[in-house]
Amino acid sequence: MGLIKDIYSVTFYEKFGQAVAEVHPAFDKQKFIDTIYEGDFAQKEWKERMKHTTVVLHQFMPQNFPEAVVLIDKIIESLKKNNFTDGNLAFIFFADYIEMYGLDDFKTSAKAFVSITQFISCEFAVRPFILKYKEQMIDEMTKWSLHENHHVRRLSSEGSRPRLPWAMAIPFLKKDPTSILPILENLKNDPSEYVRRSVANNLNDIAKDNPQIVLEIANKWKNHSKETDGIIKHGARTLLKQGHPEILSHYGLESANIKLSDFEIKTPVVKIGDYLQFQFHLNNKNNEAKTVRLEYAVHYKKSKGHLAKKVFKISEKTYQPNQLIKVDRNQSFKIITTRVFHTGMHQLSIIINGNESEALEFELTD
Repeated sequence: MGLIKDIYSVTFYEKFGQAVAEVHPAFDKQKFIDTIYEGDFAQKEWKERMKHTTVVLHQFMPQNFPEAVVLIDKIIESLKKNNFTDGNLAFIFFADYIEMYGLDDFKTSAKAFVSITQFISCEFAVRPFILKYKEQMIDEMTKWSLHENHHVRRLSSEGSRPRLPWAMAIPFLKKDPTSILPILENLKNDPSEYVRRSVANNLNDIAKDNPQIVLEIANKWKNHSKETDGIIKHGARTLLKQGHPEILSHYGLESANIKLSDFEIKTPVVKIGDYLQFQFHLNNKNNEAKTVRLEYAVHYKKSKGHLAKKVFKISEKTYQPNQLIKVDRNQSFKIITTRVFHTGMHQLSIIINGNESEALEFELTD
């Protein structure tokens, strides 16, 4: 598998340039490609290459922004005719173009987002517009939530997330997300799972700063439909991992008489690159069936010596009266790019319906 930055290749720019030339006769394809590769292009990472493409493209576009937007629409149609598919990550520079050069032209940019996001998502590019125009932009996105195209509807939810990963946060929405709740309300029964998952992710963002709002929505939407129940369950995942009492009660997750026993770490010393192995027994000592959300928490040692907890889900299912099960699990400590491991004492605990057991220690070594 190649590097993501290599989607920007000579072949890509040749095919892209050809599609542009078909609708923009003044476009000099070879000069465009030569300009792309000037300087230190080979050393640029993916995002740098994407930004660089935006800037170079701008040099070959009409300098009047509304005219450039009209041309972008024509280029996209040309790309489709040349068998470029929707959602091709390479074309995120179209959204970036609107962000970089259209921030002072709200009306034109808003229309451009509706058009472009049907080809490549604009969820990152809309963020500066929310920050600058606030209610005006949120009102526009509320209209998008009723759009016939599912990509546009998703943009209304995904773009307005208070804490969208890899994007700038929206501080006023983290503080008070009330203004985006009508968007989520409009989308709670959306026929597209792609859209509904975005609604759930938006709710999960809100839950991190305003849990009570998500709890109120959970109660309001409960049993509205199978799809809406699914949105709530996924949107409340952070609250569930935190063992928030109200969300546990919402799902009838009670820990009384659900007993943990024989909890044991089978590998008390683990080398980085290996697996932590542990086991335990679980017994539903109630006289009726109970739903059990079963998780475990790894308390990772951090660089400054403190422990940071991360929760992993094992299962959520119904246990019959007096049912006893044995659980064996492995937790990987293989080196990955998203986590840095530090040697020393770590801890492991079991979580039953939000109720966390006493932690056991294990040592991580080189």
